[in-house]
Amino acid sequence: MIGKLTGRIDYRAADHLLIDVRGVGYIVYCSDRTMAALPGVGEAVSLYTDLVVREDLMQLYGFLSLVEKEWHRLLCSVQGVGAKVSLAILGALGPDGVSRAIALGDWGAVKAAKGVGPKTAQRIVLDLKDKAPGVMAMGGTVTEAMDGPVAEVVEPIDPAPAPVRAPKPGAGAASAGALSALSNLGYGPSEAASAVAEAAADLPDAGEAELIRAALKLLAPKG
Repeated sequence: MIGKLTGRIDYRAADHLLIDVRGVGYIVYCSDRTMAALPGVGEAVSLYTDLVVREDLMQLYGFLSLVEKEWHRLLCSVQGVGAKVSLAILGALGPDGVSRAIALGDWGAVKAAKGVGPKTAQRIVLDLKDKAPGVMAMGGTVTEAMDGPVAEVVEPIDPAPAPVRAPKPGAGAASAGALSALSNLGYGPSEAASAVAEAAADLPDAGEAELIRAALKLLAPKG
């Protein structure tokens, strides 16, 4: 199984790129959102990957984070959802958006992705709702694929390319921290995940402490 690739981009297409890893080229398919975040041709790149093997096909799919890869794996486990549909959902919502939509039961947000009908969107939310807390919690424990040096496995060229910049941290770590805090306070995984997801949707730039306060207000008894 090929779980991660680090190399240099030889070319980019609309939905895939060719990564040269010490003279071996790997074609990797990515979501629109991931493609937009990748550097240009000739620059170094590192992606987590998932290899799909069928009788007539071997195809690699690439992800910037383990959270994105895990959502891809879970989305593809739902009946009627293949790799292309999964990438369309991740491209439209991003991993944090998928977490929020599924935790909140917002199948309308999932349906907004290209190629996803209402029945499929509802099935995704129903099948994966209990998985959302676990994936959201991953946000505080995993690193981005492009963190750290890559020079050791990338062949130098002249002139040397600019070093790869790690992506700015997203809301995943703050949401994961808030989810953990609410769990420690005795809230169940599903209700905690729903509250954190709703708070993160209302306050996209909030830190962990602010998310906790907002989620606690949502969980407070009404009346």
